[in-house]
Amino acid sequence: MAVLTSRFADGLAVGADLVEAAETAIHRALAGLSGPPDLVCFFICGEDPEEVGRAGRRAMSMAPEAHVIGCSATGVIGDARGVELTPAVSAWAASLGEAKVTTFALETLRTSDRFVVVGLPERGLDDRVAILLADPYSFPTDAFIEHSSEALGALPIIGGLANGMQGRGSVRLFADGEVYEEGAIGVLLSGAVSVGTVVSQGCRPIGPSMAVTHAEDNVLLELAGQPALARLEDIVTDLDEEDRELVASGLQIGVAMDEYAERHERGDFLIRGVLGIDPEREAVAVGDVLEIGRTVRFQVRDAETADEDLYELLDAHLEQVGRVDGALLFSCNGRGSAMFGTPDHDALAVRDTLGPIGVAGFFAAGEVGPVSGQNHVHGFTASILVFSSSPPVGA
Repeated sequence: MAVLTSRFADGLAVGADLVEAAETAIHRALAGLSGPPDLVCFFICGEDPEEVGRAGRRAMSMAPEAHVIGCSATGVIGDARGVELTPAVSAWAASLGEAKVTTFALETLRTSDRFVVVGLPERGLDDRVAILLADPYSFPTDAFIEHSSEALGALPIIGGLANGMQGRGSVRLFADGEVYEEGAIGVLLSGAVSVGTVVSQGCRPIGPSMAVTHAEDNVLLELAGQPALARLEDIVTDLDEEDRELVASGLQIGVAMDEYAERHERGDFLIRGVLGIDPEREAVAVGDVLEIGRTVRFQVRDAETADEDLYELLDAHLEQVGRVDGALLFSCNGRGSAMFGTPDHDALAVRDTLGPIGVAGFFAAGEVGPVSGQNHVHGFTASILVFSSSPPVGA
């Protein structure tokens, strides 16, 4: 009879005693492995940051032979469930064989004219991916990620912005026995490990693709040679009532990542928010600085679109790699119950498509993941790090 082996496993425990919940979650994750763990990740949702810290220390002590990272959050994911705003701990354990695991802690130092991030591990030719967990109140995640290629090249970075139930000052980060109250921590995976990323931004385009023909900083003045606001109004006029309501509740704009593509459809864009309009200048303000010549397309987002987008991307990834063994899931805290009416949606989508694998994560205050080979910080996104048994077909 064949012996089944498990290289990835997860655990979830809900309860007011966070130390006990941490013990239970870590135990369940470790018990699900067929061999010793090389990497353990855990995520803690709790009201009192000091208790979160105690639970994190206990979690780290339970896997002394492994590298361990974790963070606080306002919701956690494990056992194919999401738990929001309720004391709980999720854990994830992995046996990575010959892969190299390097944990790190980042801090920001101020020089006379700029901020400098220190603590990055030395790069190697066989580096595969970096997992990043950051405090959004003290670490310049957006700037760090947008300029990550300067220090890390094309290395994919995936993860999320941690948070605490009391906001600023309540974030806790954990790495190999240490507790951090600011900065960022993470792990670099290198060598014999097959990983891929799935980043579901959950939007669909409306109207045509247009070139930016006049802009000032993050304000679009002209699209395809016409006032940007006039272009937007023409698009909205042609929409049905349901889509007009989506525009009113939160319009987005997509920035094409491949300017040379013949067509730009869903999934071809980096999504950014539309921040407002300026009727006097007939302009549209967006959440990014766009150069003249960039191709953009307005977008809308709803539960149905986000559901479809996530399932399609996961199905496509599974078709490419053939088999998936484990995954880490970083889901926006604006998804879950707020978007789908249930905190379980993204966790169930992963299980439905990739199978009963070890999956855990948390509801993030911002998600990190690559789009078209470039790392970005996202919102309302599900960023997933997927571990497979073998390299993708054609790799």
